[in-house]
Amino acid sequence: MKNLITILFVGLISFAANAQDKVAKIEFKETTIDYGVIEKGADGVRVFEFTNTGDAPLIITDVKSSCGCTVPKKPEGPIAPGKTGEISVKYDTNRVNPIRKTITVLSNANTPTVALKIKGEVIDPSKTSVLEKKSSSVMNQ
Repeated sequence: MKNLITILFVGLISFAANAQDKVAKIEFKETTIDYGVIEKGADGVRVFEFTNTGDAPLIITDVKSSCGCTVPKKPEGPIAPGKTGEISVKYDTNRVNPIRKTITVLSNANTPTVALKIKGEVIDPSKTSVLEKKSSSVMNQ
């Protein structure tokens, strides 16, 4: 009986040691998305694509934005090794200004925290700058 318990115990320990060698790895196609110059009210949804290049399921536990104007959405379930997933980001394009935001991804990967960035500029085409309004100077009239 003692031998059986010892064999089971050693087997359990070796199984646990092998399981710890497997780790998820997250690799993004790109870590920065450039919106470029977009108009107010335009579609603000962009997608970060990634692949689990590890040998264990990848679980994204949380995705946070640096501002309330940017809403990220994480995948619901685990991503199997070799499979791809998406993190969609929706920026509120009703805010006319430059875009410089960070999205933080937390997971069980070998690099547990990854920072993604979005950048660009939202313009309002109905508003022109003071310099553009003047077609001729006062001196020319």
